[in-house]
Amino acid sequence: MSSILDNGFADRRSAAADAKKAQLEKFKASLNSDDPELARRRAERQAIVEARKAREAAREAAREAARLEAEAKAAAEKAVRDAELAAAEERRKIEEAEAAARRPNDLIRQAALYAAKRAAGKGRR
Repeated sequence: MSSILDNGFADRRSAAADAKKAQLEKFKASLNSDDPELARRRAERQAIVEARKAREAAREAAREAARLEAEAKAAAEKAVRDAELAAAEERRKIEEAEAAARRPNDLIRQAALYAAKRAAGKGRR
């Protein structure tokens, strides 16, 4: 059975376009209305957006503070390592200098022992 209203494609298309226009105009009218409920909802949404931005800024500040703290800690640890290395190098130099200062005394002592042995050995013959 065929429909009483035999709408063609063009009729259906124009009806859809008219419906879209009506929805768009209804939406635009709702934006411009002075409805207190609508204003309250907009204010709530705006407050939510502001709070979200504030939380994100706080998180970013916390991340930046943590990054700076980590950099400062790394710099302090590097300074401690450098100081320890410098102290170890200084101790090594001091030990080398002490060893160099002892060397002539050791040589003199060894020469004296050698001479004493030689003298003792000559008397045996």
